Amino acid sequence: MNGEKDKRTLLREGTVAGLKKGWDGFVWMMKIIVPISLFTAILDWSGLLSHLDFLLKPLMGLLDLPPAAALPLIIGMLSNIYGGIGAMVPLPFSTAQMTLIAVFILTAHGLIQEGIIQGKSGIHPLKATLVRIGAATVTVLLMAPWVGSSTVMPAAADGALTVSSAFPEMIRHWAWTTFRLTAKIFFIIMALLTLLELLKAFGLIHPFVRALGPFLRIMGLDRKVGFLWMTAVIFGLSYGGAIIVAEAKSGHLSRDDLELLHLSIGMNHSMIEDPPLFLPMGIHPFWLYVPRLVMAVIIVRLVRLYQRYARRPRQTA
Repeated sequence: MNGEKDKRTLLREGTVAGLKKGWDGFVWMMKIIVPISLFTAILDWSGLLSHLDFLLKPLMGLLDLPPAAALPLIIGMLSNIYGGIGAMVPLPFSTAQMTLIAVFILTAHGLIQEGIIQGKSGIHPLKATLVRIGAATVTVLLMAPWVGSSTVMPAAADGALTVSSAFPEMIRHWAWTTFRLTAKIFFIIMALLTLLELLKAFGLIHPFVRALGPFLRIMGLDRKVGFLWMTAVIFGLSYGGAIIVAEAKSGHLSRDDLELLHLSIGMNHSMIEDPPLFLPMGIHPFWLYVPRLVMAVIIVRLVRLYQRYARRPRQTA
């Protein structure tokens, strides 16, 4: 009887905590997404983006993206994923183009803030940042032929507006598009954070981490970094940063272990919360998860080989 009561209590407490965190997280995201989305819509409506084509076309062309894609990429790299999403929404990208933009932003976002966190817990921030940008670029280049992206912006459709549209019409279109997206994001983030809090309430996270051994070997990581890897995957670098920094300072992990950990989680963190935010845009889940995981495996294993080579004693003639 007491066991049943305890379970009900844990269920209630976990649900309440999850709904509260979900609501707080949603409000925080909207404070970023809505103003950046409106700014991007006005920028696009004004025609200023088209005047920058001569600067952005060559660089974006390398990624099989139109010049306008530079805006969400830059905003995402300098701010966070929510800023990148806010800049994506008002622009009439194709699904293939949005897929490449999403993967780039998921890999390389919040570089200043997260680079500082990584710098305090085991890897030089410049190295972490350059690896993430390089990994994002290579991943997008390899994906482009498969998703069928193009450097040409799709023709205006579904009410997509141009500079010739009236300003009130542009605002109405932006408001409706943003409302639909935010409604979908609301239900996704509320459900995910509630589930996460329930897992924590019932003590199911640690057993899950212990079961990660085989997967960590595939990722090229040692089992002893499993908890930190899972912390970053679930909570992200910003939210889980305190745990990662504290563990790094404890001296339980070698410098090489921390470097490999950071190279992996730099490309793959907040895997529960962030990728689903792009699902309302029609992007297939495969592209949101698999390419980054594969790229992380490749980079970690290459660095591990280099670490072994660097530690080998050099023979003298």
